[in-house]
Amino acid sequence: MSSKHIVDGHTLTLLRNGEEYFPRLVAAIDGATETVYLETYIYATDVVGRMVADALRRAAARGVRTRLLFDGYGGAEFPRAWMEELRAAGVDVLKFRPEISWLTLRRQRLRRLHRKLAVVDGRVAFVGGINIISDIPGGEVLAPRLDYAVEVRGDTVVRIHAAMRRLWTMVSWMSFRRQRERIGWLPAHPHNAHHKVLFLLRDNLRHRRDIELAYIRAIAGAQHEIIIANAYFLPAQRLRLALQDAAQRGVKVVLLLQGRVEYRLQHYATLALYDELMRAGMEIYEYHTSYLHAKVAVVDGQWATVGSSNIEPFSLWLAREANLVVRDAGFAGSLRTSLMHEIVQGAHFVEHATWSKRSAWMRLLTRASYAMMRLLTSVIGFARGRDDV
Repeated sequence: MSSKHIVDGHTLTLLRNGEEYFPRLVAAIDGATETVYLETYIYATDVVGRMVADALRRAAARGVRTRLLFDGYGGAEFPRAWMEELRAAGVDVLKFRPEISWLTLRRQRLRRLHRKLAVVDGRVAFVGGINIISDIPGGEVLAPRLDYAVEVRGDTVVRIHAAMRRLWTMVSWMSFRRQRERIGWLPAHPHNAHHKVLFLLRDNLRHRRDIELAYIRAIAGAQHEIIIANAYFLPAQRLRLALQDAAQRGVKVVLLLQGRVEYRLQHYATLALYDELMRAGMEIYEYHTSYLHAKVAVVDGQWATVGSSNIEPFSLWLAREANLVVRDAGFAGSLRTSLMHEIVQGAHFVEHATWSKRSAWMRLLTRASYAMMRLLTSVIGFARGRDDV
């Protein structure tokens, strides 16, 4: 179901789920001759984690400079034995902010690495929302998580490579593993109608709002249709108002959201917004086939984004994120087709009339969850500010 598109000198391959992503990633690593950089939030010690680790070891054995960076919280269960095994094979491994504590409000400990990126030989990159973990959640859920990634070949790979090298160098210095290389500041890559492929970062220095503003601008310019699929959807007021304004202009706004309860607080807090969103005229579909992990959107069949950023405070204000924005009817159309297929085959439409009849207990639960998320958002606001990593 993957689709290839030539856009502004780039070759972009849209990949659905790990079933399409992991074979391409491993094949690229196996073809590496110079460097491999891999970033992930979660690195699971399952069959997929072992498959990728083996590919990294094979690359290192060929003399390829191979570097793995994963988040200290998302990868908290990554066993020391695996890390020692990889390092013994010549793979450089680092954790992003290994210190984890919920007993402090220090912003450094709230910052997380949520990007899912890979660059091989500075020539091919992968950008998306797929962690290094098996597609099948297990238990009663036997279908793969719904998620997307993009294989990128073209000039934008240079920017992705530079961003990954810089973060590696910064984390290395913080970990007292000083590297010889020196990376300059990332060149500005502004929103420009002439750029059809944009790599957007959300960091703690100069790119704090790039992804959020890209969504707002695309929504503000929408004329016909907005489709958003997002695992954890809790937009701030400015983004909600942009969606409401679009719906009031007659734009069809379709939201594909999580139907299964994975993280209770975020899930029930999102439900508290349903009344407001549906009264504004938006259509809400809940994905039930498996867990929804996608962070993608399509506007007017011309603008699309695929990446790691959820539309909620933790992603938009705190975590390091990375999204690819593509302005191309072919690419956007392929993503739209895939999303519409999932909506028809794997999602349930939420009827406003039925939702309005929910129990008093459910009303209380959603309101309390939303209030708790608002409290945590205020904590995030306290934690925001300049940070070195």
